[in-house]
Amino acid sequence: MSGTIPSGFTLPVQVVEAAGVTAWLAEDHAVPVISLSFSVPGGASLDPEGREGAAALAASLLTEGAGDLTAPAFQDALRDAAISISFSADRDEFSGNFRCLTDALPEATRLARLALSAPRMEAPDVERVRARAIAGARQALESPRGQAGRAFWAAALPGPFGHPPGGTAETIAALPAEVLRGVPARQFRRGGLCLAASGAITAAQLRDVMTALFADWPAEAPAALPALPPFSARGVQVVGMDSPQSSAVFGQPGLAVDDPDWEAAGVVLRVLAGGGFSSRLMNAVRVERGLAYGINAGPEPVAGRSVIVGSVATENARMAETISVLRGEWARMAAAGPTDAEREEAIAYLTGSQPLSFTSTRQVAGILLALQRNKRPLDWLANRPARLEALSRDRLSEVAARVLRPDDLAVTVAGRPVGL
Repeated sequence: MSGTIPSGFTLPVQVVEAAGVTAWLAEDHAVPVISLSFSVPGGASLDPEGREGAAALAASLLTEGAGDLTAPAFQDALRDAAISISFSADRDEFSGNFRCLTDALPEATRLARLALSAPRMEAPDVERVRARAIAGARQALESPRGQAGRAFWAAALPGPFGHPPGGTAETIAALPAEVLRGVPARQFRRGGLCLAASGAITAAQLRDVMTALFADWPAEAPAALPALPPFSARGVQVVGMDSPQSSAVFGQPGLAVDDPDWEAAGVVLRVLAGGGFSSRLMNAVRVERGLAYGINAGPEPVAGRSVIVGSVATENARMAETISVLRGEWARMAAAGPTDAEREEAIAYLTGSQPLSFTSTRQVAGILLALQRNKRPLDWLANRPARLEALSRDRLSEVAARVLRPDDLAVTVAGRPVGL
């Protein structure tokens, strides 16, 4: 089957099975590059209480030496073959990817297998990577944007999903080495694995890679994610911080990723907050009033649902007015939806720009992986232009009224905002 995109762009997708795993493959030998991406449910949400940041720190350590290769030797092997391998832990998933030239596929597979099955996590490497993570966590809180983001998520989703995925400086510093070494066993399960590959690799080659990387993983389903709490943030909260500018993170509950109105909500949000200078928020905040350089918002999936989240920064004296304009535009869109002209522009952009998302093997693999995670059918891309075009203005207005909740729009501001 294939996904067909406007302007003659097509994306043939093969379903490949091996070792109890199913992968989506977009085979393309135009350039000798291969990308592979995978994810399993879990990530930071499975960190033990008080051990926040364990999954993220362990992910960083997987390429710091594995098997018989010390950390310097492992990195030298990657550089010598021009291979990129990385792992990460987000709020609700643990993911990994590698990219290599076709000739380097055997070596990339070997190194990825070592990283997944036999990470060394030696004490000097743990402490070096820990120090880097602590510095990063502290640096993130040096800006109003970092402070606002941390406070927003903590208020919006109390519990595991509201913690910074990478942990805090305090929790990272306190992580015992044995907790880090236990992360792979806690995270890796074939039952929840999503896998995608793109580029100059055949189905037979991909089966070999899948067997090498994942055949030894336990076949059972992954550990159940914690229950996603109701969106709890309300009103405006201010985090005091000395800065000439304030930064705000704002948001409200979003839809489930499998909600029938997901795409229609995407069109509404494109008009309201995601269309650059064509969006209502950008026009009202920057063009008409000069309140801020930029403002945007969009859905962020979390554990099968989503949070509509955005950000804006401006001088302290103008943040109160900026929030007032934001709320006004949010309410106006909820009340009346987009105009006919806005509908046409948004749909034309979303369909016409789609090929730009498929310009590298890494992008293609990432998109195929996201489609799997969100349980989209193989023909989802092929039918997307028709689905979008079928969305009438009246339908979009109904969805705007359903999705946008002006009274539930929560705003967290860090800085010294005047009048808040």
